[in-house]
Amino acid sequence: MALVFRVEDVAAATRSFRDHGVTILWSEQDLGDGGVLTAICGNDDNFIHVFQEGASPVGWPAHRGPGRCGPRVTGSGRLPTKRQSTKRTVPRGGHLEVAAEDSPHFPREERSVGGTEPTTRKGSPMSTVTTADGTSIFYVDWGPRDATPLVFHHGWPLSYVDWDNQLLYFLSKGYRVIAHDRRGHGRSDQPSSGHEMDTYAADVAAMTDALELQDAVHVGHSTGGGEVVRYVARAEPGRVSKAVIVSAVPPVMVKKESNPEGTPIEAFDELRAGLAANRAQFYIDVASGPFYGYNRPGAEVSQGLIDRWWAQGMMGAVNAHYECIKAFSETDFTEDLEKIDVPVLVMHGTDDQVVPYADAGPKSAEILRNATLKTYEGYPHGMLSVYPDVLNPVILEFLKA
Repeated sequence: MALVFRVEDVAAATRSFRDHGVTILWSEQDLGDGGVLTAICGNDDNFIHVFQEGASPVGWPAHRGPGRCGPRVTGSGRLPTKRQSTKRTVPRGGHLEVAAEDSPHFPREERSVGGTEPTTRKGSPMSTVTTADGTSIFYVDWGPRDATPLVFHHGWPLSYVDWDNQLLYFLSKGYRVIAHDRRGHGRSDQPSSGHEMDTYAADVAAMTDALELQDAVHVGHSTGGGEVVRYVARAEPGRVSKAVIVSAVPPVMVKKESNPEGTPIEAFDELRAGLAANRAQFYIDVASGPFYGYNRPGAEVSQGLIDRWWAQGMMGAVNAHYECIKAFSETDFTEDLEKIDVPVLVMHGTDDQVVPYADAGPKSAEILRNATLKTYEGYPHGMLSVYPDVLNPVILEFLKA
């Protein structure tokens, strides 16, 4: 069998090779008219080079000649080729055909690399979409393609993994479930810019456009709730049928003249200081304390949830997480809430120590044209993970209504 790649963008090609179990030891970030992609495949000495005519593989380790991949080669899948350097001239938009064994990492189908099309792996639907500024957004897409799509938006500083419980629950109910990692978070790219709500919403639009979603329901938690509100307010007609925001940051968190009940800016300055000083310890403290309400007397602590929260946080980029604090705390979503005309379920716990209840859920519900407010006495910020058996059926009922 053969694996066929259409080479348009070397960064996207690099990500696709990695998705297929390929280890990249060196690559140049712009194919253009003379860029270079150098890839090494599998667990032995087999490897390939892909580069433009006239380009030289600058940066290739001098001691790694033909047939000497060395101990750095990792991953699974292998090329049943001779142990030699293979050079191919691949013009922009051209094709590279690679003979490969039939394995989960080398599916029997043609893959497009680069551009804005999602890059997928058959049988393991983990995909990416490339945004207008070249950032790769990672997402999962499970379930029947003709089912109602549910799009999940995670909170700060987490990833799609925070939706584990909900993804399985709604998948079992027959829905198509989609969840992405925000830029700078999880498995998505870690760019130096774009860590604000307008770009977050634009990234979501790029994904929904690529997937051609219609009548989707967008579900957001915390910062993800703000992302949902910004996206839904700007979405093309027909893209969105309903929305759910849980423990969400809208209308606006920070205290200011127009929001005197808000949280003082000093509280967010403390978050930034803690993150900058020792991010690893800071994330332990947040997860083991206020996020799940584990600092309350009598709380039933789950070490697994704490560890999962920490692991997700440490996967992301520190610059993205630092700048995201400003995004979730200072963005004013009032005008977005006013524009939304689809039904919105607003869920919030009264013991939310991260996004205080009184300044969030009830106010958003009051501004929205078609809102249903569900209040949960004593529930913490991370209530979707602590009480999924209570909250998932409520969301399901809203979806069916």
